[in-house]
Amino acid sequence: MFSKELARFAGAVLGFVFLLSLFIRLPDVMANGCNLYGCDDDCEFTSDFRLEDCRFKNNGTNPYFILKPGYRLILVNEDEKSVETVLCDTKKITLENGRKIKTRVVEERAIEKDGDEWKTVEISLNWFAICKKTNAVYYFGEWSRDCEDGFDENDVCTGDESNEGSWEAGVKGAMPGLIMPGTPLIGARYFQEIAPLDYAVDRGQFVDVGFDLGEWSGCIEIDDTNPSEGECDLGEDVKIYCPGVGLVQDQELELVWHGFVGCDDKDDD
Repeated sequence: MFSKELARFAGAVLGFVFLLSLFIRLPDVMANGCNLYGCDDDCEFTSDFRLEDCRFKNNGTNPYFILKPGYRLILVNEDEKSVETVLCDTKKITLENGRKIKTRVVEERAIEKDGDEWKTVEISLNWFAICKKTNAVYYFGEWSRDCEDGFDENDVCTGDESNEGSWEAGVKGAMPGLIMPGTPLIGARYFQEIAPLDYAVDRGQFVDVGFDLGEWSGCIEIDDTNPSEGECDLGEDVKIYCPGVGLVQDQELELVWHGFVGCDDKDDD
C-alpha cells in the first residue's frame, strides 16, 4: 500500500512540475506566437518543402504555370501593364547545402502610364524550376530593378535605381519558396519567398479552385500576403490562374494576350 501511495504522490508531483513548466513558458509562447516574419499566423504557412526529394527541370509546364522559353503574358488595366516573358536564359542557384540547381529566368516588366505615354518602371528577372516528382514550381529568387523615372529604350534607368527586394536562395539565409503547387487544394498555405534579411517574404493561400472565369474553366484563386510589409489579411492581393494559360488576373490587371514570342538562346550565368 505504501508503494501505491508513493507512486500517486510521485505522479502528482510530476504533474505539478509539468503544469508549472507550461506556465513558465506560456508568456514567451504568447509573446512570440506565430509571428516569424511579421504576421501572427506565419507558422501556419508551409516553409519546408522537402526539396531533397526533388529533381528539377527548368523547361516544362504546370497546368497553372508555364515555364516554356518564349511564353509571354500581357496583363493591363487603365494605367498599368505587366509583361511577363519566359526567357531562354537560365540561372544557376547554389543552395546553402552546396546543391546546385539550374533555373529558368522569367522577366517581368511593370509599365505605368505617364500622361499620354507609357514608361517601364520596374524590370525583374525571376528564377524558377519545376520539381519532376510533384510538378510543383519553386521560386529561387529575383534580381529587381526599380526606376521611378523610367527606363530608356536600352533599359538604362533615367534616374535613381533601386534593387530593394532582390534575393537569391542560398545567399544570406534565403531559401526557395513555392510559387505554384502541383496539386491545388483549398486552404493550402505556403511561403513563396523566404528571404527575411532582404525583406522579401511573401506567402500564398488557395481560397478557391475549379471555377469558371470567362472563356476559361478550372481556374484557381491564390491570395498573396506579405509579412515583411505588414500585409497579413487575405483579399488585398488576389491572383487568378487558369489551366493552360497561367496568370489571368493580378489584382486589377487582366490578361489581354498570351502566346509565344521568339527569344535568343543564351545563358544568364
